[in-house]
Amino acid sequence: MRGEATILHADLDAFYASVEQRDDPRLRGRPVIVGGGVVLAASYEAKACGVATAMNGRQALALCPDARVVPPRMDAYSEASKAVFAVFRDTTPLVEPISIDEAFLEVGGLAKIAGPPPEIAQKLRRQVAADVGLPITVGVARTKFLAKVASGVGKPDGLLVVAPDGELAFLHPLAVERLWGVGAVTAGKLHALGARTVGDVAALGEAPLVSFLGPAAGRHLHALAHGLDPRPVRTGTRRRSIGSQRALGRRYRSPEELDTILAGTVDRLGRRLRGNGRDDGDGNRHGRVCRTVVLRLRFSDFTRATRSHTLPAATAHTPTLLGAARTLLAGALPMIEEKGVTLLGLSLANLDGDDAVQLELPFDAHSGPALDVALDAVRNRFGAASVNRATQLGRDHGLSVPRLPEHE
Repeated sequence: MRGEATILHADLDAFYASVEQRDDPRLRGRPVIVGGGVVLAASYEAKACGVATAMNGRQALALCPDARVVPPRMDAYSEASKAVFAVFRDTTPLVEPISIDEAFLEVGGLAKIAGPPPEIAQKLRRQVAADVGLPITVGVARTKFLAKVASGVGKPDGLLVVAPDGELAFLHPLAVERLWGVGAVTAGKLHALGARTVGDVAALGEAPLVSFLGPAAGRHLHALAHGLDPRPVRTGTRRRSIGSQRALGRRYRSPEELDTILAGTVDRLGRRLRGNGRDDGDGNRHGRVCRTVVLRLRFSDFTRATRSHTLPAATAHTPTLLGAARTLLAGALPMIEEKGVTLLGLSLANLDGDDAVQLELPFDAHSGPALDVALDAVRNRFGAASVNRATQLGRDHGLSVPRLPEHE
């Protein structure tokens, strides 16, 4: 690990809601909710009333009746993200995007031309405010983990520097939920061990954590609780997963309707998977292939469940991916019937890359990856809806959320 705090974690504050307040002066200083049936984002004024992302719209308005509800404008958010990332890259060439509104930046080699890291962070915040008109919080630390925690603690619109000699003093009083990878389930397990702060987790030692949580999770949390995270800021990497999720509201969804939503999701992700490849100029498509299918569900009581299936061989074949997704959904139907489902998400993970060659074969090719690629060619020429499942005709596929480019 490096000896000084040179990693920045820059994170836009309440991104969607901040863009709406920037673009409509009447919304500034007022509670704002983006989205109708389900809250996509909430301003800090709305969050102060208890409104949270993914909350039901009626519940959100009951908590904050003065809130202004605005429809999402994905194109505006995408343009704002591009403008912010331009500022990031003007600051340093070493930028690792995490999502459309956050990134890690390495500024260790800029001391002579731009000043120390805290000064660079402050300049970055001023530049984002001046060029894009949005508030942003920056955490500065020796490690990516501590920088991200610092930005979370420093919100909203703040700057927090974690000095190397004060890392554990900063980290240990925080709640266990601040540790990367600790959600509601893992937090409950740690609470059962008597660990409610990061310092409590560090005091447990590695062996009890491994025994209780398993080798990977136990060692991971033990390292983070001691402030250890040797990962550098990486640039030019390809994402290892792609995903999509659909907020469903609180009305009942039949198994048939859920299957239709799932099939549409798999179709779109399959096209993204194959479209993220490249042409070698000889008629071969070097696409990406998936090894693991992950289903994510959120229920009416706000609990969540994740199910995954690892395929025997990596593939970009839509029917194979859909078969795995349907198996996962079938296994979750008892929980869905009991609790009701409000969100369905799917991820294609453990992606492999350029060694997966998919030939651009003619239309009389039999079923398989070649047919997928041929259908993709039709959609690329005549539009995404030109070839579709009959069950998808006339359906609302939800919002198309802005996403980062494949290569960063």
